[in-house]
Formats: sequence, C-alpha cells, structure tokens
Amino acid sequence: MSTPAAPTPSVALDAALRAAHAAGEIIRQAYRGNIAVEYKADASPVTEVDIACEERIAQILREACPGYGFFGEETGQSDMQAEHVWLVDPLDGTKSFVRGYPFISTQIALMHRGELVLGVSSAPLFEEVAWAERGQGAWLNGERLRVSAIDDWPQATLSTGNIASLAQDAQRWARLGELLPQLHRIRGYGDFYHYHLLSAGRIDAVLESDLNILDIAANTVILREAGGVITDLDGGPIGLETRSTVAGNAALQPRLLELMQRG
Repeated sequence: MSTPAAPTPSVALDAALRAAHAAGEIIRQAYRGNIAVEYKADASPVTEVDIACEERIAQILREACPGYGFFGEETGQSDMQAEHVWLVDPLDGTKSFVRGYPFISTQIALMHRGELVLGVSSAPLFEEVAWAERGQGAWLNGERLRVSAIDDWPQATLSTGNIASLAQDAQRWARLGELLPQLHRIRGYGDFYHYHLLSAGRIDAVLESDLNILDIAANTVILREAGGVITDLDGGPIGLETRSTVAGNAALQPRLLELMQRG
C-alpha cells in the first residue's frame, strides 16, 4: 500500500511552516554560541534568540494573515478578541538552549473562536517538523502520524515531564507510584519530543504538569489528528488556562486520567 501524501497546506499552515523554518535558521546559527541570558520575574530564562525568533515569526504570520490575534511567549497578547489567534512559543526549551542540549523547538498553533485548529511543532536540531490541521491528519517530515494501538500497561511506555507540582500532590503522586511497576517503560523525554513520539506511536502516554498553553497547543492539534486524546489532569479541555496534561492513545488516556483522579 502506498503512503498517503500530505495535503496541500492552507494559507495559514503554509505561513506557520515558513515561520517555523525561519525561526529554526536563527536557532541553528546561535546554538552553543555566546548568548546573553536574562531572567523573567518567574526566574525563567530568556535570550536574544527567543526575541529574534518571535519577531521573525510574527512578521511572517502577520503578512500572511492580517487581522489575526497574536499571543507570544515573549511579546504577550494582542487582538485576543479576533476570530483567529496565533499562539507562539518561539524557542520552547530555553533552559535546554542555554545549557547546550538539543531539546529545543518552535511551537506555533492557531485558535479559531477558541478552538485549536492548526499546529506546527518544529525541532530544528532534530531536523523534525510535525504539523496538523483539523480534519487533515498529522504529519512528521511528510510521513503520516498515528498513535499506537497498545491497550495494556505491561506493554506501554509512559513519559513524564515538568512534574514538580504533581510531586507536591500526595494523592496523585501515590497514584502514579501505583502505576509505575505495571509499565513496560517509564521515561522522561519532555518538551516537544514526547509528544512527537506519542503521535508517532513510539510511546503510549504522557503525563505533564507545570506548563502553559503555548507549550502544548501545537502538539495538541497534532496528537488529536494522529488519533490521540489529551485533557488536563482534571479531565478538562485544553485551553488558554491549561497548566497540565494527560495524553495518550484512545485506549490508555482514559485509564490514566481515571487513575490520576481516583479518590
């Protein structure tokens, strides 16, 4: 059977892909260079590369899609009442970038009337670009993505990320401890990477806290189009206020969510 070809991108997706490529060029040129680092009020780092990437992304997106709102990690929110709003993390993994390891990506998503409809997750140092539009499937470097069909914990791999606040919740931490001995593998890939692996069927579930919507908006669209399921830790939808995720294939995500909610 021949591999299906990726659909022709819409104007918005084409712009997002071009913007991600432009940011990737900036990131590659600066990686492991002598980069000045400043710190935000929450002690998270920001570099001149973050800012340069976001400015270039915003320029490309605004030229292609005038009138769209914009929510950027570095420049904040504008025109959030618009029917379409871009959600952009220009350099997701700044801490990795500063320390010189390659778990770095550009995340670009689009919301239409509050619903996530498009996502691009570009990892220039991995030479991976994943993208999806609602109803058009999910793709990684031109290959169709599909979550796994594994439905049993002893065969499953779970990846965790940013779980500091989860560890402070004694009940949920204990529930996670109940699950770990049942798993085939427990990993901590984190950032964009475990969502790419999940959407490609190479791991089976992801559990994450201490994040924001800009971290996971693009990969939410990609995962859903690959057949996966994602909610927050309380079972709620992914939206602007999201701070945690429970993600997986259609068989395991509901079971993981139920476990984390169990009294």
